[in-house]
Amino acid sequence: QVQVVESGGGLVQAGGSLRLSCAASTSIFSFDAMGWYRQAPGEQRELVATIISVGTTNYADSVKGRFTISRDNIKNTVYLQMNSLKPEDTAVYYCKFRQNWSRKDYWGQGTQVTVSS
Repeated sequence: QVQVVESGGGLVQAGGSLRLSCAASTSIFSFDAMGWYRQAPGEQRELVATIISVGTTNYADSVKGRFTISRDNIKNTVYLQMNSLKPEDTAVYYCKFRQNWSRKDYWGQGTQVTVSS
């Protein structure tokens, strides 16, 4: 069973930065896409950023220019670098690894990001 473990959330002031990490228990090459999602209280979970196996990235309009998704193939880890944070970025952030051949998605446990004004 694949395990996905997140880390890096916390409390930060507006304008600050945080880096989230998401480590898989197996080779990152076994996944076709990796992504970060977030869910604020009372809101639906929304896509933040994705990176596919060939390295192409995609971002929600609300985070373009501020967030960067990247991957470390040796550490089997995906990162989300978040700069110029705003209070509206406050949410629980989840990572997801997608495996097309098994049609399975593997989710992290979630990590809280709180941005104070």
